[in-house]
Amino acid sequence: MRSSANVQFYSPASLAALTAAILFLAFSFGGALFLVPRAFSKPAEPLGDTALLDGYRHVEVASVSDAMEKLTGQRIFMSHRMRPIFPSKFAGFALTVRLKKEENHDPDALQGMLAAIDGGGPNSVYVMVVDDGIDIAGMGGLMGTAMAARNFSGAVIDGGVRDTAYLQKIGFPVFALGPVPSTSVSHYRFAGANIPVTCDGIPVAAGDIVVADSDGVVVVPRAKASDVLALAQDMDFKEHSMYAYIEKLKSIEEAVKKFGRL
Repeated sequence: MRSSANVQFYSPASLAALTAAILFLAFSFGGALFLVPRAFSKPAEPLGDTALLDGYRHVEVASVSDAMEKLTGQRIFMSHRMRPIFPSKFAGFALTVRLKKEENHDPDALQGMLAAIDGGGPNSVYVMVVDDGIDIAGMGGLMGTAMAARNFSGAVIDGGVRDTAYLQKIGFPVFALGPVPSTSVSHYRFAGANIPVTCDGIPVAAGDIVVADSDGVVVVPRAKASDVLALAQDMDFKEHSMYAYIEKLKSIEEAVKKFGRL
């Protein structure tokens, strides 16, 4: 049986002093000892590439577009002309290429374009600008096969696309201005890769986030990607929550009042 001789009892005055000391230390260190979370208004923490793309692959492009406009005051989406050759959704990092119109018969005029494809890899989005190329196929089945083999996320062509049946067969997603049977060979030359381009009126830099679904294509500057994603996710959550609410109350006005999303 243990002796209780070593048990110490504290007077009320001693306990009060001890409590005061703990409170002093806690407030001196910003209240950290209380483990009470604080609300800060600050930008979202930068995400790694994998987490960033996973997030963008699970939000609607319309929400990304709204988030971009709300945060930057800019409308950075491509026009209705940029359409998919089959319904598809993807997100990835821009690998930019530009072709400049130049009538020639140099067999190596487009070699840089092929090297750019072979230099890309998983999660790349091939963003090609073909000068005055609405009736010129910027890519076709061979290039699509190479991109698919290298696990590109997809392609966005400010120009035409051909071999659409084959591209659909292998499941490689392409957004372009339309299907055409023409070729760029002997009519264009390679003008650069991973350079700033303007694709369907929208500035795109190498490494920007490109997201696409049945609503269209949006470009997010890499430096703003984490903040835009966080807001787009919040917008998505509110909108998806509103569907059942509208059906239940049979009122879109009440839903907008509650969630603030339209």
